[in-house]
Amino acid sequence: MRHPDGPKANPAVPKMILGASLLAAGLTLSLAAPSARADDCQERIVKADHRLHEAAEKHGWESKQAEHARKELAEARTYCWEHGHRWWDVEGSRWHTDRDWDDHDHHHDRDRQ
Repeated sequence: MRHPDGPKANPAVPKMILGASLLAAGLTLSLAAPSARADDCQERIVKADHRLHEAAEKHGWESKQAEHARKELAEARTYCWEHGHRWWDVEGSRWHTDRDWDDHDHHHDRDRQ
């Protein structure tokens, strides 16, 4: 038997649709966030590595400028490790998932010893 006013819409349906849409949007953003952090880490390390090479070219590998840039590279690697448990190896062009970087990998005088 039909209702005299016609079929009534369930008032909960629009709220359910809105809730499902918000949930889907939230999941999409949360899945994209690690990728954005990874890109930020990669960029952070690449820039720090580049600044170290620039300082070394201009002032020498054992200069205070190169030492400062070396410290910034170590800080960038540490930041990425602490926030994503991986770090970008600029020379190897790959991600490392172990904290296996060498804090002295840019000390070029050690090769001459």
